[in-house]
Amino acid sequence: MKKLVQRLLLFIIGLPLTVCLVLYLPQKNHIAVNVVVILLSALGAIEFADMLRKKEPALPRCEAAILGSLVPIAVTLTVSFGFSGQSVSAAFVLGAAWLLVSRIFSTNHFEEVIRRVSSGFAVMIYPGIFMAWIIRMSLFPRSDMIILMFLLMITANDSVAWAVGVLFGKGNRGIIKASPNKSITGFIGGFTASTLIGIGAVHFAPETFPPRLLPAPLPGIILGFISALAGTLGDLGESAMKRSSNIKDSGAIIPGRGGILDTIDSIALAAPVFYILYWILF
Repeated sequence: MKKLVQRLLLFIIGLPLTVCLVLYLPQKNHIAVNVVVILLSALGAIEFADMLRKKEPALPRCEAAILGSLVPIAVTLTVSFGFSGQSVSAAFVLGAAWLLVSRIFSTNHFEEVIRRVSSGFAVMIYPGIFMAWIIRMSLFPRSDMIILMFLLMITANDSVAWAVGVLFGKGNRGIIKASPNKSITGFIGGFTASTLIGIGAVHFAPETFPPRLLPAPLPGIILGFISALAGTLGDLGESAMKRSSNIKDSGAIIPGRGGILDTIDSIALAAPVFYILYWILF
């Protein structure tokens, strides 16, 4: 019951804040949203580094935050301030060069270097590079509706799957060992919610979601269903990493959810999938 109340409060507070952020602060290609993405990427990278610390040599939190936010910062500079598109590649190369060079003089235990460098590359990629695709969405015409529909699809998939699983999933859990509390009925409920939002987007916002290759509502069905699939796999992937690290949550910063990674795991993997599908279908 406590977790249910916490989730409801988070939804009641978080949904209006997200809508206001996306719809009422569109300046400089959603600079406000982009800054939030940068912060979430930095905090998520810290949690991922803490997770890796259970198996690998420690990556300092400050270094993890910088590496994890490099690409989102570079994409924001490109999208919101007109920097060259090469800034993104340059940011990744800069981070990679730092990882390779800084370890030359940083330790006498050279057997740890390869693991430290590998951890650094992992933190650069996840969740930052995945989350940066949300920033890229701000370049689309009517980007406010696109970003909002994306977040609504993934949030609905996650929330409805959880609620349906709690109510009707007791007899069909444990199918996926990485997250044994997830249920088949929960998956069905979440996928249905996301797919309905996709259909609604095509029907009620045809100027933003005009079908290009297939007749309506097929593009909305495809967008909703596959985005939900990507979000679900993102959640399960993070669950598998947590099990490998022998932890229940990536952190405790968000009541009822756990850590930042526990909150954005679905969003991170779904963002590039949604972007590419929208680009193809609409």
